Amino acid sequence: MSRDLPPLNALRAFEATARLNSVSQAAEQLHVTHGAVSRQLKVLEEHLGVSLFSKDGRGLKLTDAGVRLRDASGEAFDRLRSVCAELSQDSADAPFVLGCSGSLLARWFIPRLGRLNADLPDLRLHLSAGEGDLDPRRPGLDALLIFAEPPWPSDMQVFELASERIGPVLSPRFSRYETLRNSPAQALLHEPLLQTLSRLQAWPSWAKQNGIDPDALKYGQGFEHLYYLLEAAVSGLGIAIAPEPLVADDLKAGRLAAPWGFSETPAQLALWVPKRAADGRARQLAQWLKQELAHSGRA
Repeated sequence: MSRDLPPLNALRAFEATARLNSVSQAAEQLHVTHGAVSRQLKVLEEHLGVSLFSKDGRGLKLTDAGVRLRDASGEAFDRLRSVCAELSQDSADAPFVLGCSGSLLARWFIPRLGRLNADLPDLRLHLSAGEGDLDPRRPGLDALLIFAEPPWPSDMQVFELASERIGPVLSPRFSRYETLRNSPAQALLHEPLLQTLSRLQAWPSWAKQNGIDPDALKYGQGFEHLYYLLEAAVSGLGIAIAPEPLVADDLKAGRLAAPWGFSETPAQLALWVPKRAADGRARQLAQWLKQELAHSGRA
């Protein structure tokens, strides 16, 4: 007799048949045919080398071997069901850890966190900020919210949320605001532009899309992160460039203006979720983010 465990499907078919005392009811519970259950029972008996059922009129009766296996398999499957339920509950209760840049977190996500908690009360969201060092492949992150260009990584389930749109912004507190806000975009060639070291191609990319020679641009103060760049712009220190969602609230409040509008880039704001860990919470969050961006992303 083989010392290996019998096939799991055969054991499941036997456990259900023995518990319900009916091949037909077992087939219904397992969502298979009567014949499929009968075949699995035969496979199990052949594997073990013993009879598990005997004829009892028009029904079946467990043999002594069948009774022993019924008790053992019933206990084992009950334990498995219990542990699987516990694991599912633990997963549901665990926080969903979302990584994103500090700029996106501070300027877009946190102001909307109260609305998200109200709309998705069962989603225990934990936010983790970083700048280029967040990777959902590593333990500790369930998903990453990121501006990036396709093609997407093959090991990620990617929810595309919105096309990235970037544009120059400045504060009414800026000394030349009144002159610039009524001037064409070419007027920026005479201004020292604020830039972020984390995205040096933002200004050249925008210039090309707007018919401006990128080599003619002049740069002023540089900042390590986009968040600091935008704080400087709000303070009236110069002209910055940023993705539209990150300045949408400032535009609505009048803290910043975007006289030259926003241009679409090849990038997308997307939610990256490792395929190995994808669950319903990620899809639920992605749907909320997409709706929120559509509602509030454009000023």
